[in-house]
Amino acid sequence: MTPRPLILVAVVVQCLMGLPAVAQYQPCQVTPPAPPREYRAAWVASVGNIDWPSTNSLTTAQQRAELVGMLDRAARLKLNAIFLQVRPGCDALYASKLEPWSEYLTGRMGQAPVPLYDPLEFAVREAHRRGLELHAWFNPYRAHHSSSKSPISRDHISVTRPQLVRTYGRQLWLDPGEKEVQDYSLSVVMDVVRRYDVDGVHFDDYFYPYKERDAAGRQIEFPDERSWRKYGVPSGLTRDDWRRRNVDQFIARTYQSIKAAKPWVRFGVSPFGIWRPNNPPQIRGFDAWAELYADSKKWLGNGWVDYFVPQLYWAIDPPQQSFPALLGWWAAQNPKGRLLLAGMDSTKVGRAWKAEEIVRQAGLTRQQTGASGQVYWNMKSLMRGPELEEALQRSVYTEPALPPPLPWISSQAPATPQLRITGSQPVKVSWKTVESDKISAWILQTKTSGQWQNLILPAAQRAFDLEKSLPDVIAVTGVNRFGKLGGVAACERTIAPK
Repeated sequence: MTPRPLILVAVVVQCLMGLPAVAQYQPCQVTPPAPPREYRAAWVASVGNIDWPSTNSLTTAQQRAELVGMLDRAARLKLNAIFLQVRPGCDALYASKLEPWSEYLTGRMGQAPVPLYDPLEFAVREAHRRGLELHAWFNPYRAHHSSSKSPISRDHISVTRPQLVRTYGRQLWLDPGEKEVQDYSLSVVMDVVRRYDVDGVHFDDYFYPYKERDAAGRQIEFPDERSWRKYGVPSGLTRDDWRRRNVDQFIARTYQSIKAAKPWVRFGVSPFGIWRPNNPPQIRGFDAWAELYADSKKWLGNGWVDYFVPQLYWAIDPPQQSFPALLGWWAAQNPKGRLLLAGMDSTKVGRAWKAEEIVRQAGLTRQQTGASGQVYWNMKSLMRGPELEEALQRSVYTEPALPPPLPWISSQAPATPQLRITGSQPVKVSWKTVESDKISAWILQTKTSGQWQNLILPAAQRAFDLEKSLPDVIAVTGVNRFGKLGGVAACERTIAPK
């Protein structure tokens, strides 16, 4: 190591020659403040070409460019996760041997993109490059959506295993009461978990379908007589309780299967925002427990999820569907301490609401004990115009945040990186770590004049140039796939250039 007097002489010589002095940093024991923790996500729906792809006639290059634009917008807003719909109705927005290519990609079910690429592989790679988690969003039971226009392909389940499929209204559904259906849908989910580097698996509010009506307006009963006679009657349960048990078992099996394969992959469900009317007492509205057979309160209470996103798509003030009242009620139903996120309807901005409504709702999630973030329906609404984007950047997401950890899965922390700092214009920061650590992100923290700033960098990144600053302290910390922070490598500036 060069003796300190010689370093000082070198700095003086550089200054006399008109050359920039090189800042010197030495290892130190400074502990930076913990970075902010909060889920900030958006849904990207493919069904009906709602979000992406915007039409089913885009070229491969156009599809890629459109998705990259959404990921860039998410990163600019300082979001940290995307929930991408990859299975709208027993079809696939990825290369699958189990289900046909989705018509929402190419306009025809079973037709692969040309030139061929794997949209999910591309989405995962591009999301991770921007420090975003990518969660694969599945509809476990819908088999064919009414917005579909192309002929059903010969490798669709309604053709290959028609005994599992029911016609209900204008759509096709798998029967949740059939044991083969549960095995089949779980195999589709686990195929993606095993083959892709996804960060999460996500279900929305569709289990048993919302009720359909006939031409006279009468409610149509879901046609599960066959499975009811085979499995339900022998169970001794009422038909409604048997249906709820079918969904309960599938949720629990999905969670357990994911954890057995890749415990760091997060499993989340986004149910209808009202569990049952009168919970809390002033709430009125749709009864998802009775109508969809979704006992979502049980799933949260039993810890069958890592994160839980009730769809709180109502405004703050009306008491009968009150955003804060429902958020507070859900927070009280969480004995296992799972991550509770607020599903928020950003599509209403510019139609029913001003951007300030969403800003206030985001603020309320931060004030609510037990709440851990926000998820926006939908990504297209975050791309639409400047009002909401500017409001979020100005008032809500002024600094980056990490997703919260999963301490109930693992407490193992990544190793402390080896930090190297050189130069002064710019200051070049680089680091190394143990390759066996499953790093999901890096936290680069700098302290200047007593103020700390945070940068969250992608897992693959190992260097960063500080172009316009000469911090007093520079610190780097790894975050693993379970969200656990590792040891801090920190250096402080010992010689300031003239």
